Amino acid sequence: MFHLSLQCADHVRRYSITAANPFGWEVKLEEDREVRRSDLYQDWHRVERAMALFELEVLQLTANGWHLTTDVSQ
Repeated sequence: MFHLSLQCADHVRRYSITAANPFGWEVKLEEDREVRRSDLYQDWHRVERAMALFELEVLQLTANGWHLTTDVSQ
């Protein structure tokens, strides 16, 4: 549903939002293969807010030299 990876030098951040069974969505942020955030939401509005925060953080990181990567491990 939403997968994005960024890299700067040896550092990688992965953002994802996926459907979770039986219902809901998992919002996850990994930094250098370590889970920094993992939340399970049943309310779509919370997912929208999390996605907006992810998008803002990605904009800030790309402005500071991070770049989007193709992540084959998703």
